[in-house]
Amino acid sequence: MTRKKQLGGSFQLPGTTLKVERMGYGAMQLAGPHVWGPPRDMEAAVRVLREAIAAGIDHIDTSDFYGPHVTNQIIKQALHPYPQGLVIVTKVGARRGPDKSWIPALSREEIVAGIEDNLRNLGLQKVDVVNLRVGGFTEPVEGSIEEPLKVLVELQRQGLVGHIGLSNITPRQFDEAKRITEIVCIQNFYNLANRKDDAFIETLAEEGIAYVPFFPLGGFTPLQSSVLDQVAESLEATPMQVALAWLLARSENILLIPGTSSADHLRENIAAASLELPAEALGELDRVAESARAARQP
Repeated sequence: MTRKKQLGGSFQLPGTTLKVERMGYGAMQLAGPHVWGPPRDMEAAVRVLREAIAAGIDHIDTSDFYGPHVTNQIIKQALHPYPQGLVIVTKVGARRGPDKSWIPALSREEIVAGIEDNLRNLGLQKVDVVNLRVGGFTEPVEGSIEEPLKVLVELQRQGLVGHIGLSNITPRQFDEAKRITEIVCIQNFYNLANRKDDAFIETLAEEGIAYVPFFPLGGFTPLQSSVLDQVAESLEATPMQVALAWLLARSENILLIPGTSSADHLRENIAAASLELPAEALGELDRVAESARAARQP
């Protein structure tokens, strides 16, 4: 089995020369508890990053507000000078309060400072892809994103930003953004049980734009479903492997960034990319979203 097959195949970001494997790595969990401060085991954090690269993963999702600063500093310690072909994707548009809260940071000054922090702590002169993160913690909020997006475009023209993506947005905000600049990826909350973006994913697939689900395994509360458990047992896989494999099967423009600070979990995530889901399993898994919707009804 080839490495490309093992990692779900490759995807080229629109309007770029960047071609990445569909299985990436999300760095949020490298920081300490609640994504705050240093990890309990710095050597393990460095080791999992190096193992991810050795396994063929070629794109890392991060942000300087993870830690804050800590996660990017670990990435630099583990991987700098970066191997050729490694794509680093970061986010701006938020900051951390002293109480560990997540606070919007969308003013011109905050966007510029966010880029400068990412560059400094990653040891880069330019970030390959920067996502503008807006909205609430997991849900988008309607409203114009023109002002902060134009700041990112200006920084792109200065050579500090390679390409621009969006995070936690609505289809209407995507339409607004397209009139301002080229968008290469969308990063929204989506998984087997949370499928509000189904139609949006189809739209993006038609335009060749990557869709990157955050919290692909349910977030801080992992996905729990008897159906998921049963399908996983029938395939001799873990529920989380099935949830990741379902996302890869869902649409060819979906890229994955599951995060972990454990080398064992990293290997499990990578193995999910080669897990084939039969048609009957896919049909069963559709029931997970139906059950989740019913549970949310008052």
